[in-house]
Amino acid sequence: MENSTEVTEFLLLGLTDDPHLQVPLFVTFLLVYTITVAGNLGMLLLILLDSCLHTPMYFFLGNLSLVDFCYSSVVTPTVLVGLLTGNKVISYNACAAQMFLFAALICVENYLFTVMAYDRYVAVCKPLHYTTTMRSSVCVGLFTGCYVLSLLNGCIHTGEAFSQSFCSPNVIHHFFCDVPPVMALSCSDKQVGELVIVYLVSFHIFFAIVFISTSYIFIFGTILRMHLAAGHRKALSTCASHFTAVSIFYGTTMFMYLQPSSSHSMDTAKITSVFYTMVIPMLNPMVYSLRNKEVKRGFLKAKSALICGMASKV
Repeated sequence: MENSTEVTEFLLLGLTDDPHLQVPLFVTFLLVYTITVAGNLGMLLLILLDSCLHTPMYFFLGNLSLVDFCYSSVVTPTVLVGLLTGNKVISYNACAAQMFLFAALICVENYLFTVMAYDRYVAVCKPLHYTTTMRSSVCVGLFTGCYVLSLLNGCIHTGEAFSQSFCSPNVIHHFFCDVPPVMALSCSDKQVGELVIVYLVSFHIFFAIVFISTSYIFIFGTILRMHLAAGHRKALSTCASHFTAVSIFYGTTMFMYLQPSSSHSMDTAKITSVFYTMVIPMLNPMVYSLRNKEVKRGFLKAKSALICGMASKV
């Protein structure tokens, strides 16, 4: 830790040094971030205001929207500032804080996917017991567990990365302070730290994947026993949306973290990271919620109330 305190700041290389790409990338990422903020905060506000959406499923969807907004906000504004001003310097403490918040929030997302799969399992396979199984105390307990495990995950990731001794040059070959590119700067023996990170990420990801897969095996089994075609279509539509988001999320995460830093192509890793830091938070409201009839009904109700309120003032 003595040598690591000598480093007071890092330089983020960003996505590209090509000056011709700076403006197009800034405009693209600003648009993506604007859609992300509007979609996720709009969904969260709709769930809070519409009493018809005060159910366990929408409780978790609201948390998913909040987490998507937060972890996108941890990364994207830094990228936008770097593209706009060219200032890509980040302090040691700010880098550590960014890593901690991102590692914790991405882990919350991981476990929310898992909890949502369990919620869908209970709703499809045990509909008569849904209200008693997914009661408020259970939802709060699952929600609390997600955040406690994730905060612990953030502490371990950040502790392992910043317990290393960093050598000059202190240039991070990435657009934010993620674990692999920061550990790549270490001049001390990082083999143990890398193994800890790989095993920890493996535990979180594979536990979630096994749990989600098991839930959907039971869900598909229940669907196959259904006699109504409408029930088939509704259940399959829900599963298809979930699998799309889960596949993108876990595919990019495993590619990024489940290999030693020596095997990384940082340019490829940066492109991969764009998906789970910027694209997935933008897509989740559409994939999970905007295709849902109850959400559409709530949106139309809120729109009508807003129009009526404006008309009454006039």
